[in-house]
Amino acid sequence: MIDDGDEPVSIALSETRIRFDIGAAQLTSKLIDGSFPDYERVIPRGNQNVLTVANGGFAEAVDRVSSISTDRSHAIKLSIRSGAVTLQANSPDTGTATEELDADYGAEPLDIGLNARYILDVAGQIESESIRFFFGDAGSPTLVRDTGDSGALHVIMPLRV
Repeated sequence: MIDDGDEPVSIALSETRIRFDIGAAQLTSKLIDGSFPDYERVIPRGNQNVLTVANGGFAEAVDRVSSISTDRSHAIKLSIRSGAVTLQANSPDTGTATEELDADYGAEPLDIGLNARYILDVAGQIESESIRFFFGDAGSPTLVRDTGDSGALHVIMPLRV
């Protein structure tokens, strides 16, 4: 629609619409009706159990283990212990896949189910070599952060496994 250029942009705003005029091009959009959802309510506070793993190896292991999972939720179980995380997926049709990775974890042991696709989506957004998970308990949302970008924040809801 618009090539790179130095043309000025004119912006017009009303209570229901916004319009951008750039040269001969015009873009008009309807503004959102109502209030924006309070997203901060779903961000967990106080998750004290911290797991740090190498992002590349973790994502590859999640991908391998999740290939066994045939259910719609793509559930995998993370068994987190001091120094290691074990990934496991079970399927009555295809069997069981298990993989263990070195990890930095110093809290109480924790077993939690997460959607493998969501983990892979988040891992794909992490630019650092490490990914950090903040857990509360097996039924609480998991906070995921990029170790090199304090502004990056992801939330994954747990599954029952």
